[in-house]
Amino acid sequence: MIVVLNKNIKLLVNYVAGPLIMLFLFYTVARELHKQPHWKDSLKQMLEAATGKQEWKLYAMFGLMCVNWALETFKWQIALRPVQPIGFIRAFKAILAGTCIASFTPNRVGEYLGRMLYVDPGNKILSVTPTILCSISQMLITLTAGFVGIYLFSILPFQFQTVWSSPVFLRSAMIITGISAVGLALIYFRFDPLVARVNKWMEKNKKNFSIPQNFNFPVLATVLFISTIRYMVFILQYFLLFSLFGIPLTGMQVFTGVSVMFVLMAVVPTLTFLTDLGFRWAAGIQIFQVFTLNTAGILAVSLGIWLINLIIPALVGSLLILRIKLFSNR
Repeated sequence: MIVVLNKNIKLLVNYVAGPLIMLFLFYTVARELHKQPHWKDSLKQMLEAATGKQEWKLYAMFGLMCVNWALETFKWQIALRPVQPIGFIRAFKAILAGTCIASFTPNRVGEYLGRMLYVDPGNKILSVTPTILCSISQMLITLTAGFVGIYLFSILPFQFQTVWSSPVFLRSAMIITGISAVGLALIYFRFDPLVARVNKWMEKNKKNFSIPQNFNFPVLATVLFISTIRYMVFILQYFLLFSLFGIPLTGMQVFTGVSVMFVLMAVVPTLTFLTDLGFRWAAGIQIFQVFTLNTAGILAVSLGIWLINLIIPALVGSLLILRIKLFSNR
């Protein structure tokens, strides 16, 4: 009886969980768009731009989306080598599956589970450590760029004044961001010694488990370099969309605004990245209002980034989850 019950549970998870995840994702996207008061105007503006003379910029956005996730795949491949080698296609599927599950889990914790699905059975738990390393590297770049962005925010001429341009706020934010970046850098470049201490404690307490090591400096430097290139891709995407929607911002202004916004998004906890669309819009308006009062354009840019960088990959990931089994039939 127990064997039959376990088999039925596995069949239920294998063949029902995937379709339910995909349907829930579609429903959540539709609900979040409907809740936003200006989503129709933003979509209309995007559609008008997509059929204009500068439509190539929108196509370039989709190309950069592929570059973005390919870079994340390379980064995870390199970080995962101490656990197991993995091919690019398989790793790419793991990244998209993780993006899908992360779309409806708090603070993207589902990303770890999604990537585990494509790791060999004996290495699934061990794959968490390389994923954490990748997240730390991207956060380190976000904080470092955010520190530079906040500094530029304090010296660039503003067309309009907001709470974000207050000298007290900017100085406080720069100090906090700088200290956080230095602290995270110490953790990142001392990753192996920290892991060794954890393994020593686990061995002392007779835990039958060890965390993979061998994250030497070349590996850490390569992962960090890829994270930097990926961050530059994000900036380029924002610049293209601002230009596409007729907002004449310079590259320096785009970098400054986006880097500050990314720091805010990194430190403010969200239930899911689907439900943070409203926060993206609010933060984008408040930050970029110092450069332009084109609120509709700012909303359109935020919505475009959200759809292209997060929702489309998550939907593709949901289709991939349909094709795999979460449990074996044994």
